[in-house]
This record gives sequence, C-alpha cells and structure tokens, in this order.
Amino acid sequence: MAETDKFLDQRAARLGPRVVKALNERHFEAFYCPQAGEAAEKILSLIPRDHVVSWGGSLTIKDSNLLSKIEERGYKTINRDAAKPEEKEEAARRALLCDTYLAGINGLSEDGQIVNIDGNGNRVAATIFGPRQVILIAGINKVAKTLDDAIRRARTVAAPLNVQRFPALKTPCQTTGSCADCKSPDSVCSFIAVTRLCKPAGRIKVILIGQNLGF
Repeated sequence: MAETDKFLDQRAARLGPRVVKALNERHFEAFYCPQAGEAAEKILSLIPRDHVVSWGGSLTIKDSNLLSKIEERGYKTINRDAAKPEEKEEAARRALLCDTYLAGINGLSEDGQIVNIDGNGNRVAATIFGPRQVILIAGINKVAKTLDDAIRRARTVAAPLNVQRFPALKTPCQTTGSCADCKSPDSVCSFIAVTRLCKPAGRIKVILIGQNLGF
C-alpha cells in the first residue's frame, strides 16, 4: 500500500462512521463498509429474494460489481440499459414501482443530507417516492463539509464528469469540463434533490464505502 493510500484509509475510517451516525439521526438506515466488496455483500443482504430490483445510472454501482452479483442470484430486474431505445422511457417508468431501487449519490454533507442531480428526473423521482425501498451507494469522495458544499460538488464536480460518459450530449461542460450553469436542452442538471430526512424512516438505506468510487 502506498503511503498516500494509508492516509486516505485512515481519514475514511474516521470520517465514515461519523457521517453514518448523522444519517441514522435523520432516519436513514446507514452503514459504513471499508471496501466495495464488503459493501456489495451488505447490499445483497438487504434485498429480499422476491424483490424486483432496478437501478439508476451510477458508476459506483458498476465499480462495486453489484449488478453481476444481482444477476448471479437470480433477482428479477428492470434493466433500462438493456432496453431498446424506444423502450427505455417505459422501463424507467416501471422502475418507479419496483421493490428495491439502487442509485448513487452526487453529494453528501457531513451532517447527513443527501444531494442528487439528474437530467431526466427518473433517478431522483425514485429516491423520493415509488419503490418500496431505496439503497443509495456512495464512495467517501462524495462527502462534503456542508449542504452547500454537497450541492456545489454535485453541480461542479459530479455533473461535468458524468456528462463525459455521453459524447452525444451538447452542453458547455461536455466541451470545457466546467459547469457553466447552462440552460442546454441536454443538461444533466435539470433536477436537484436534497433529501434531508428519510420518510418513512428506514425506507432509504445508505451504504457509505471507505474508498473513492464514482463521480
């Protein structure tokens, strides 16, 4: 292990449990996992075998190898990514009524408030209402000091990075790599949701991983 990694791990081990405590005080059901592999197993333990599972776009979910584990265990899924182009919107609508919905987090304040930013709104809509339970996964790099810092992170760090995944989108940040507070029809920042409390209590589970994952 490089010396830098040692210090990053030390910080994560000290910060992570504090943020989890703050989340639990806001009625989320939150857990800290030092490694992505451990997090994937924890997430699977929270999903009943009879649940239909869907998810929003998230590199953190992909980096944790979670989707392949879900397929291996035979869960029924609603996979928008595998749908034909003309069927993607309908798949996203059906996902709003799945049993377990998985998604990432774009910003997380140290006092336990969650920020997600979305282009079409399906991901933030599912976290707010619809699925029976929501499991949000975040690397320690998503943690920011305050709510304002978490919103700033979502807009100026997560969004310009995420848009690079979609070359067809025509936004200023696609070209410059920097947020321009644009009004482009292709903007991935149409909806910003702040979840300050989980209601009903425990519906939203949060898995905070002590590694830098996703954007």
